[in-house]
Amino acid sequence: MDRRTFFERGLIGAAGIGLFGLGSFTLGGASAKPKGKFEITRTDAEWKRQLTADQYYVLRTEGTERPFSSPLDKEKRAGTFICAGCQLPLFSSRTKFDSGTGWPSFYAPLPKAVGTSTDRLLGYPRTEVHCRRCGGHLGHVFEDGPKPTGLRYCMNGDAMLFRVGKA
Repeated sequence: MDRRTFFERGLIGAAGIGLFGLGSFTLGGASAKPKGKFEITRTDAEWKRQLTADQYYVLRTEGTERPFSSPLDKEKRAGTFICAGCQLPLFSSRTKFDSGTGWPSFYAPLPKAVGTSTDRLLGYPRTEVHCRRCGGHLGHVFEDGPKPTGLRYCMNGDAMLFRVGKA
């Protein structure tokens, strides 16, 4: 079993289903905050009023939804995936692919849509992906994706909304 399969299907899936039961599972924390300055800033209370509990958990505390729980993982229509926090267009449906991991995956973001930072939460460095406008946590990017980029942007569906239409 390769590292991706182990962590994303095995360890994380077991943690999400076995240890934490229903809902999202805890890999983020209430104290996690986006790093840096962003165009859109709100107080914690404002974010909680604007977002659903699951969106807040993922976007503002760097949480992770259970694999295979998001309808956006199976979304196949033409359109654009946008940030649930600030509605910035993030990914075109043209770059979406089925990675088999249980999270919506893309091989490239839209230009100037995302930023990255290093996350060591699991004990090894991963590249965290966040919305460049509001700093919301979206997921992680890995170097095991398809051509043409070889990248896999593994995103939380709770961090995004989908707009049907020209992608």
